[in-house]
Amino acid sequence: RTIYVTRVHAKHFNDFSFRRQPNIEDAEKGHVVPPPERTITRRGSATSEVGKQRAVYCRVAIIAVGFVCLVAIVTLLWYFMGWIWGLQALLVAALVAFAASGAWRWFYVAAVTGPRDVKALFRYIRLLWLVKKLQRRNATISDVFAEHVAKTPDKSCFIFEGREWTFREVDEFSKRIANVFHGHGYKVGDVVGLLMENRPEFVATWLGLSRLGIIVPLINHNLRQASLLHSVTVAKCNALIFGESLIEAVEEIISTIPSSVSLYQFNDAANGKCHATAKDLTSLMLSASKDAPSAQKPNHHDELLYIYTSGTTGLPKAAVITHSRCIFICGAIHYLAGFQSSDVFYTPLPLYHTAGGLMNACQAILFGATVVIRKKFSASGYFPDCQKYKCTVAQYIGEMCRYVLATPPAPSDRAHQLRLVFGNGLRPQIWPQFVERFGIPRVAEFYGATEGNANIVNIDNVVGAIGFVSRIIPAVYPISIIRADPTTGEPIRGRNGLCQLCKPNEPGVFIGKIIPGNPSRAFLGYVDKVASDKKVVHDVFKKGDKAFLSGDLLVADEWGNLFFKDRTGDTFRWKGENVSTSEVEAQVSNMAGYRDAVVFGVEIPGMEGRAGMAAILDPERKVDVQALADGLRKALPTYARPQFVRLLTKVDMTGTFKLKKIDLQNDGFNPETITDTMYYLTPKGHYEELTQDIYAKICSGEIRL
Repeated sequence: RTIYVTRVHAKHFNDFSFRRQPNIEDAEKGHVVPPPERTITRRGSATSEVGKQRAVYCRVAIIAVGFVCLVAIVTLLWYFMGWIWGLQALLVAALVAFAASGAWRWFYVAAVTGPRDVKALFRYIRLLWLVKKLQRRNATISDVFAEHVAKTPDKSCFIFEGREWTFREVDEFSKRIANVFHGHGYKVGDVVGLLMENRPEFVATWLGLSRLGIIVPLINHNLRQASLLHSVTVAKCNALIFGESLIEAVEEIISTIPSSVSLYQFNDAANGKCHATAKDLTSLMLSASKDAPSAQKPNHHDELLYIYTSGTTGLPKAAVITHSRCIFICGAIHYLAGFQSSDVFYTPLPLYHTAGGLMNACQAILFGATVVIRKKFSASGYFPDCQKYKCTVAQYIGEMCRYVLATPPAPSDRAHQLRLVFGNGLRPQIWPQFVERFGIPRVAEFYGATEGNANIVNIDNVVGAIGFVSRIIPAVYPISIIRADPTTGEPIRGRNGLCQLCKPNEPGVFIGKIIPGNPSRAFLGYVDKVASDKKVVHDVFKKGDKAFLSGDLLVADEWGNLFFKDRTGDTFRWKGENVSTSEVEAQVSNMAGYRDAVVFGVEIPGMEGRAGMAAILDPERKVDVQALADGLRKALPTYARPQFVRLLTKVDMTGTFKLKKIDLQNDGFNPETITDTMYYLTPKGHYEELTQDIYAKICSGEIRL
């Protein structure tokens, strides 16, 4: 049995209570608690350094005196009692010193976590073997997929709304796409954006374009107006493919899209209604060959996709995914989580994100598994779908688990064949209830960033953990938690100018060492090189080294289990998406007559992430909140719209005339303690005044945001 340590307050750090590995019953009884709060302070002041030096001198003096006494005692025993007595005294003294130094503790931790680390090491070796093998062959994603087509052409590759797509059908679709664009003169290095809802054609389209070496930005289909236009232009698209259901979104930006961008519309049927400026891609495919095009082949390290992420600030950034990076991401979750090629995967997550589009959908492309795709998440349909399609692995994000848990109990709750679920954001507070009610044998919670190299997986079912770092051989996978300012995310350095490692149970920023050329340690960053540079910290543990700065606060317990603490910077997470406050602030300010406005996240009891609140300086009460709601509905995706609006009569500002966001965020949204008028966003999409009664209903879950 794995032993774990109950986490306690920092001042009681040595008062450990040992129990067996936490299970569901333990968690429900409160034995598994979130890591403690720990204040991160800056080190290196003159006073503290003098104190440290004195403490060191005292320790040295005590050790010296103790050593002299020990030598004297052993010598006397040797002289008067014989060498056997002297040797025994020396051994006893060594054991006492060993126990007093605490070194035994390391061996104890190593014995407990050893099986986990060995299991992870073997899985990691399998991953590296795959990566090296494909690298030697200069293999691309389409090359690996072709092998599965040859082995199992009639096996189900994707299942969507009851229809099965075999590997042969996906292969032919992708080749037709490739031939259409090859015939139109597209080649290696060109960029073709993809704006489409969840469906097998989404994956088959970018797979086909990858045959030509075309880079495909996977654009969030929820974006509108400025955000959508930015996603097209920042990637420098030569063309844009969009589904017929997104014609209106494209029409809103059609006049501002660069004239050099060609438009291709994909319809469910040939000769369907097409936008006047777009080519009918469906009709073009019908006349295209289903054989592989005779075109220049891309290389293993060529760029494959751009996947958008908000990063820590600003508009969506396009993270670079190469063929080798895609193989590593998909392979890492496959081996570390214990997937099999015979598994049937279920994903209701958007395919434009790494989680759904690479970690799940590519299990079919790279490992020959079957993937069930749902167009849009449904809480009531989650487990019935798993039962219907006999899924063995299902994917989630934390919000989904809460919604599914809120549905009435049904016979399908445990009628599935799932052997594990995987995802990110499952809170410890609902983890036990979710697993118990739905009979989930194992949860593989993971953590990672699309653009980052600090990615981890919980492989041994520890409740609340997002992964681990080995206490025995940490250098095998060089990730660390360093001390940092929790507000700015800036590393706190010592007098030598280097970063400082956090101790167990001390929150800090998660980083991953960068080793160029190594798929597991490389940092490819964003298309925007300036934005990429902001995610790299230099001179970490020695002069000249560098690491990827995640921007997230994590905490590790004594056993190396890692737990998510919070996000640094201006970004907050809501509905499974990262919300950039600077983008929302700009929209709110423009629609509120260019008034001062700040946006931040506030915590709601029992809900994952933070709900957005817009605080607007409006002493004259001239802001029309209903017009604001209408404008934000058009300009922002659902998850980015502020759930609360606070109209400020007066506010403290910084020396640079900025509203003090932290103070407002600490106020929360309780009308009892806030005198300003506040509004909340109703399910119908308009703002109504937030009263104490409404506040209580939101906190109790009676009103869902």
